[in-house]
Amino acid sequence: MEAFTTFRAMGIPVDIPNCDTDQIIPARLLRVETDDPTYHRFLIHDLRFNDDGSEKPDFIYNQEQYRDGKIIVADINWGCGSSREHAVNALVANGIRAVIAPSFGDILYNNCMKHGVMPVRLSREDCDTLRLHMHEAPGAEIEIDLDKQTVTALNGPTFNFDIADFDKHRMLKGLDDIGLTLEFDDDIAAFENKREGYGWL
Repeated sequence: MEAFTTFRAMGIPVDIPNCDTDQIIPARLLRVETDDPTYHRFLIHDLRFNDDGSEKPDFIYNQEQYRDGKIIVADINWGCGSSREHAVNALVANGIRAVIAPSFGDILYNNCMKHGVMPVRLSREDCDTLRLHMHEAPGAEIEIDLDKQTVTALNGPTFNFDIADFDKHRMLKGLDDIGLTLEFDDDIAAFENKREGYGWL
């Protein structure tokens, strides 16, 4: 998993409160493998595309000035609803490295951590301010500094955020669940050697 330290990219304002995982990736698309070359189109699919596959020009992500955005600035309760890892896979397929929101669905928050997507909690007021800045200055970039725990809208305000020490550690080091376990490799090996010495099976 790629470590997350400092990341700077264009912000995408997504003004959808309670955007659930079925909106992030519809259930009918869950059977498609993540290596499918069209997987990137599944992110917020039904809001982005018409039935014939053409883009809905009014949707924010289809507007030219936001197409290359890699940080989503969302509204409350991002990723609520059913648990589906595919929602984070769809973010990753689009190169999204962070989502900033006032609150997240618990399972989606944890899945983001496991796949190197940084979920940042800011107050609803701060998120509203950030999205307004993105709307008023399309293409504006945001910088997230995980070590300092700051979010800075370039040519705009800076906000501080909280994160659990464990979550901060794993993101700074780029540790998925296997990587976290391997941090204890020496301890595991010592235990195995000790067990063999006692003749345990």
